[in-house]
Amino acid sequence: MEQWIAWFYEVLNAALQLYFRQECAVSSVYEIAVPEGNGLEEVCGRGLTFDEQAVVMLALMPHLCPQALDIFFVNNKNFDRPYTEFGGWKGMSHGGFLPTGETAAFILGGEDTGKRLEVMRMFGKEHWFWRENVLRLEGQGRGEPFLSGQLRVSEEVLSRILYRKEYKPDCTMEFPAKRVTTVLEWGDMVVDYRVALALEEINTWINGQRTIMQEWGLERFLKAGYRALFYGPPGTGKTLAATLLGKRNDMDVYRVDLSMIVSKYIGETEKNLAQVFDMAENRRWILFFDEADALFGKRTSTTTSNDRHANQEVAFLLQRIEDFPGTVILATNLKSNLDEAFLRRFQAMVYFPMPDEESRKLLWQKMLPATWLQEDRDTLLGCAVKAELSGGSIANVIRSCALQLLATHTDKLSKEMLDYALKKELAKEGNIG
Repeated sequence: MEQWIAWFYEVLNAALQLYFRQECAVSSVYEIAVPEGNGLEEVCGRGLTFDEQAVVMLALMPHLCPQALDIFFVNNKNFDRPYTEFGGWKGMSHGGFLPTGETAAFILGGEDTGKRLEVMRMFGKEHWFWRENVLRLEGQGRGEPFLSGQLRVSEEVLSRILYRKEYKPDCTMEFPAKRVTTVLEWGDMVVDYRVALALEEINTWINGQRTIMQEWGLERFLKAGYRALFYGPPGTGKTLAATLLGKRNDMDVYRVDLSMIVSKYIGETEKNLAQVFDMAENRRWILFFDEADALFGKRTSTTTSNDRHANQEVAFLLQRIEDFPGTVILATNLKSNLDEAFLRRFQAMVYFPMPDEESRKLLWQKMLPATWLQEDRDTLLGCAVKAELSGGSIANVIRSCALQLLATHTDKLSKEMLDYALKKELAKEGNIG
């Protein structure tokens, strides 16, 4: 990266010398040869033009070499104020110069209006800077020039450069979603065959959407993205299925924290949700909304201003999900709690039933440690399978058994221990007195 910093220094100094009609070794910044090697190409994942390399380096300089931009603090003596053409903005704690789109336009074009327009197009939503979430202009005031926006490099690019790893955002007020992972593999999941078929269809879309939309030309007729609803009793594998879909396709799965999304203040729920969708839009993520009926519930008759506001929230959420180009999975225990307008827009609605006896047997066989079972293994399994429990509840029973084994300093599971754990779980679910 040092050679790129040195190259940017040379470009910056040449731009200033040419603008102020000072002696300069070149007649254009474009005469300055770019460094050999593919450092920036590796970070951005593609080849870059001279202009793109200069803009990326400008966005990176406050992080890599902030003093390089101090030269822009010089005042225009004619007006006793900073040069407008240099752009720049002041951070809350950073004391150095922070670049804007104006700064990029100045370095690449000086007073050239044509080059200024080219730079503006570079920050448009059609450019790969925006589409691939490399950098963008943000924070322009209403009615202010487009290039006055703050030049911000994405967290992904910074993470690749500073930490040499992919960026995984944490759950914060600005990003109310948490990445969910599992140590389980696709083969560990036990689901109904109809669920398995539906999950394979989603998997096929994830892997083949480029062929479907672009190579076959269906992007003219089909909405981008895929929206699925998982519904069924608690503990039947909805969250696990979403997580394993991500793991199988090397995609991060982010579960949206509804407690941080929903707000009683008008407009805040929409704002919080927009932050999640904006950050996820150009990333290879799966957005997962658990207990989705809390956020996507049915619209009500508008008898009060609160009703109208609640309906506006649902309409906003519906539109954002429909326009999202990635994969969205909503999960709920009761499909009937969701607004019908959402149901019409799902590409898949997958019902996760309670496991039947054969599925429960497979779950117990997968989850019970072999070292716990004595000669009466078949008896214990037969007893366990009879209890109509979901996979999540079976996991609770096994945890209870593990605690009993630890408390009694033994490593063999008895029928009495299993019966106790089963009765406790069934009682919790209200199945026995």
